[in-house]
Amino acid sequence: MAKAKVLLVEDDPIQASATKEILKKGGYEVLWAEDGINAIKLIKSEKPDVVLLDIILPGMDGYEVCRWLKLDESTKGIPVIMLTVKKELADKISGLHIGADDYLPKPYNELELNARIYASLRTKALQDELKVKNQQLEDLLDKVNYMAITDALTGLYNRRRFHDALTSEYERAKRYGTPFSLIMTDIDYFKRINDHYGHDAGDSVIKEISKILVKSVRDIDTVARYGGEEFMVILPNTDKTHARIVAERMRQATENHDFAGVDWKITTSVGISGMPDAKVENEDKLIRCADFAMYRAKQLGRNRTVTAEALELEHA
Repeated sequence: MAKAKVLLVEDDPIQASATKEILKKGGYEVLWAEDGINAIKLIKSEKPDVVLLDIILPGMDGYEVCRWLKLDESTKGIPVIMLTVKKELADKISGLHIGADDYLPKPYNELELNARIYASLRTKALQDELKVKNQQLEDLLDKVNYMAITDALTGLYNRRRFHDALTSEYERAKRYGTPFSLIMTDIDYFKRINDHYGHDAGDSVIKEISKILVKSVRDIDTVARYGGEEFMVILPNTDKTHARIVAERMRQATENHDFAGVDWKITTSVGISGMPDAKVENEDKLIRCADFAMYRAKQLGRNRTVTAEALELEHA
């Protein structure tokens, strides 16, 4: 508090001199402005901790200065104590209505002036502390929310967030008739990787494939780890024909990738389903169709992409 910077805005040199002496005696760093324009310049450049603001000033009066200060995001937190010889209640109310934090009528004595400044600075310190704690709480909530929708290993969306995104996209497709596709991909022979190289190597493979998937899609697409070695990709505004192009890009990128710590080729099997489709009456059916197509890819020899067609939909 003793090191606080105080801006005195006072056009009367005699009054200003007396007030500055009181402030310096109290251990404050003192700035002085004789009018409203210079006061605003000092507030912008020096960012004082408190402003002692005379109401009657040449040009821009104290009310205007206070109004400007409280409307500016960078300065609205600076406490303002209005100084005036006026004692009418209406003048006090006017100052408080535009954002003044306190009101000190002239003449004032040293003890009262210091007490008002101390109280304003204490209030500001508490408000600043509260802002810091609120920001910390917001950051913590953001982190919790992020963890609630994110897969810890890959940083992709998790199964919960995937279902939320799928529901939203499905409802939009039903309402507006817009196409979208769902890709399900599974790592071939993943158990062998874990058994031969260990689970750390398996985790590494999952993380590298996650990066491949993300690089293969647009920003508007949703990539999620569905569970274990399975991944889901939602492609808005994409029919199954174009989704197959994306799926093949993912599959080929995986097949051609050199995975760290693994000396054999790693491949994936991919299934595709999509909207609009009269046989798909809900999101669960869409997932089952993609899952059915993906297992058809496994049955056909793995490392391939299969699209869920009409015959397959009937059995999904």
